Amino acid sequence: MKSKRTSPPNKKLVDLAKKLRDHALGLPETTEAFPWGESAFKVKGKSFVFMRADPNDLSFSVKLSKLRKQALAVPGSEPTHYGLGAKGWVTLRPTAKTSLDLLISFVDESYRAIAPKRVLEQLAGSQ
Repeated sequence: MKSKRTSPPNKKLVDLAKKLRDHALGLPETTEAFPWGESAFKVKGKSFVFMRADPNDLSFSVKLSKLRKQALAVPGSEPTHYGLGAKGWVTLRPTAKTSLDLLISFVDESYRAIAPKRVLEQLAGSQ
């Protein structure tokens, strides 16, 4: 029986996923659920980020309007499957070289697109 070789975790991708998760959970009234084995970050029960983080691969989907073209320009990005792309969702597969600030701006726009006005007022008050 052949032993299956596994490559060591990509520490930069693992760190990037942790920072994105921490940022999403730091937004007002955000919770995390695990449908389909992925993380779904939700505000008031509505998802604004779906993220799959493996030791050597990271992908996440966000709902964008203003930053959609910029997100689709990131190598490995595409409109989200299952008809969500037509509704503004973009799936990104960042590398260790992708800017954390850029990725956070996508998470923030998606949050603002989904969160109720009352929750957005909390966000404005905390800044």
